[in-house]
Amino acid sequence: MTGLARRLGLAETIGVSVAVVCPSIGMAFNVVLCVQEAGAAAPLAFLLGTAGMLIVALSFVAFSRRLPHAGSAYAYVAHAFGSRWGVLAGWTMLLTYLGFTSAMSALVADFVIAALAEIGVHLSGAEMPIAAGSMLLCAWLAWRDTRFASRLMLGLELASVAAIMLLAVVILFHVGKLHQWSALPFSLHGTSRGLPALGYGVVYAIQSLAGFEGATTLSEETINPRRTVPVALIVTVVGSGAFYVFASYAVVLGFGLNRMAELGASQAPLDELARIYISRSFAVVLDVANTISAFSSVLGAITGAGRLMFALSRAGLSKRLAAIDPVHHTPARALIVCTVIVVAPIVICLTFLRAGDYYGYVSTIATLAVILVYGAVTIAETAEAVVKRRVAWALAGVTGTLGLAWALLCSTLPAPPPPANFWLPLVLTWVAAGAFLPVLRPALRRTAP
Repeated sequence: MTGLARRLGLAETIGVSVAVVCPSIGMAFNVVLCVQEAGAAAPLAFLLGTAGMLIVALSFVAFSRRLPHAGSAYAYVAHAFGSRWGVLAGWTMLLTYLGFTSAMSALVADFVIAALAEIGVHLSGAEMPIAAGSMLLCAWLAWRDTRFASRLMLGLELASVAAIMLLAVVILFHVGKLHQWSALPFSLHGTSRGLPALGYGVVYAIQSLAGFEGATTLSEETINPRRTVPVALIVTVVGSGAFYVFASYAVVLGFGLNRMAELGASQAPLDELARIYISRSFAVVLDVANTISAFSSVLGAITGAGRLMFALSRAGLSKRLAAIDPVHHTPARALIVCTVIVVAPIVICLTFLRAGDYYGYVSTIATLAVILVYGAVTIAETAEAVVKRRVAWALAGVTGTLGLAWALLCSTLPAPPPPANFWLPLVLTWVAAGAFLPVLRPALRRTAP
């Protein structure tokens, strides 16, 4: 059997995209980074970042309507520029999904340990086995049943989002009783450092929506993919973006407009607010919710990684890895290889690194890679739109490309301190290795998606 079974609907495709974006984790971490740059204007940064990512998403929407393919960016770029460039895009996106899988596995361990510490149970040296165990469980779920796994992802992430939304509503209720609602977070006056600082905040907002294209990797397993997948992409970006804007507004007001320095320095802003506005027990609930969200993200990312590995293997990378499980109709061998690639650094690195640090390092690598891939897709859509004289789509592609170039520039200049200054060269080394794949596997040059 060489084909994937079409059994998925809208809920399942949204589930994968939302799981990879993982808005709950974005709110737990990226809101602090955004506030460090944009100050109280963080909600405005998230609003602008959502608009920017929506423009980028339009290029994926256009391609997914014309070319439903498990290889996602690999197929899109290859369709516009040929197989060599497509392989390069797919190989780079594979790094993104492997990176997100590994980073989120570490974060599962971090949240489990934090939740247990809140109730007086302290674990020492448990990061590695918890992270590796969660990764193996997700790989098993992704292999067994894509429909169940996708629905599980959506359910888990919605539960986590609901917990944060409850906290946000409670905060805004209390702030409203004190007549302290303010429009300042949606104006430039919310940041004392002006437009450049807001711009850097927008970069973190864009990064918070990375992974929205996860649904495209399920195109060959989705019923009516030309309609379902584009809808899933738009719903994911708009829904996640609206959540970020609303929740970040509550967080900013919850801390107080005059306490942005404290919010920017907070290690766990949601936990702090939960203790102030609800109870210490609800902080534990949030830690559990974040654990669930991170687990969902691991499941979504390994699902995407397996499909990308399958698509590249089917195109000529490895016939053995292109095999489909005859019972579960999933790319089992590709999933196994991706799991080994992810688990190995977890076992090695979490023996001497904190889980939180490992997450920060690896997720940054994955984000840099995905910015390059998004740029390749927007350029590909621009090229095809120009040829077919679709002016609006060409403008969207150009705008998306410029926005991503700016985001990449802001993410790498000035050069960050070690070890973060090694991440972009590492990504470029991975990309360079991908350029040699068609040389080592000539079939990759001849196979058209």
